Amino acid sequence: MPDRRFPRSVYATGDEPDPRFSMANERTFLAWVRTSLALIAAGVAVEALDLPVQPGLRAAAATVFGVLGLIAAAQAWLGWMRAERAMRLAAPMPGPGLGVVIVAGVFTAAGLLLIGWIL
Repeated sequence: MPDRRFPRSVYATGDEPDPRFSMANERTFLAWVRTSLALIAAGVAVEALDLPVQPGLRAAAATVFGVLGLIAAAQAWLGWMRAERAMRLAAPMPGPGLGVVIVAGVFTAAGLLLIGWIL
């Protein structure tokens, strides 16, 4: 019987890995999804609350948080696929991917809020 799991680009390659590793990979995927939701919520909160921050910088920080939330969601999916494919092919595990972009973005948004609060 053919494998009907999605995405075929992952499941059609290599051998089935130990289920414990696939489940750990899924937990990492879900952690990235939670991170994505938290970043989006941070963006909404920064814009919705009456913070003592210069309005333009507050809006910029909220936008950065929202965009980071979208990037984190992409990292969740792409990271899961890359790790699952690597396990199936007995290849080295991939690097952190978009994680460095998210870290830099959080620093940027926090810096915008700090500068906006000082001004």
